[in-house]
Amino acid sequence: MTIGEAAKASGVSAKMIRYYESIGLVPPAARSEAGYRLYTDDDVASLRFIRRARDLGFSVKAIAQLLALWHNDGRASSDVKAFALAHVKELHAKIAELEAMAETLQHLADRCQGDELPDCPILDDLAGEAESFYRSHI
Repeated sequence: MTIGEAAKASGVSAKMIRYYESIGLVPPAARSEAGYRLYTDDDVASLRFIRRARDLGFSVKAIAQLLALWHNDGRASSDVKAFALAHVKELHAKIAELEAMAETLQHLADRCQGDELPDCPILDDLAGEAESFYRSHI
């Protein structure tokens, strides 16, 4: 199938497919006599795998490791589980960081009068002119 068909079948854009090929995440596609990329069902399965892994927040580097595990019939599921749980831990850390950011911004917004005057604790904080609530809570 062509890159457009592979993109449609996998949910990965043609641009991203070319990018994944350029960084070696997926092997280069076979080429037709005219030079067009040609993809197999296995290629599309790999692209779907990559898309799902991206949807779950894995980095490109982590996806390369997951692909290696997926293609390794001798893998231990415990290795895959440990890898996934490490990612869960990273996600929880990011969630905590985002919650702290939201709390800080909410605190600043609550202090802002939101009127016609130019005084703004939000901008003051961004400019470093006010003590940051965020910095004091991390």
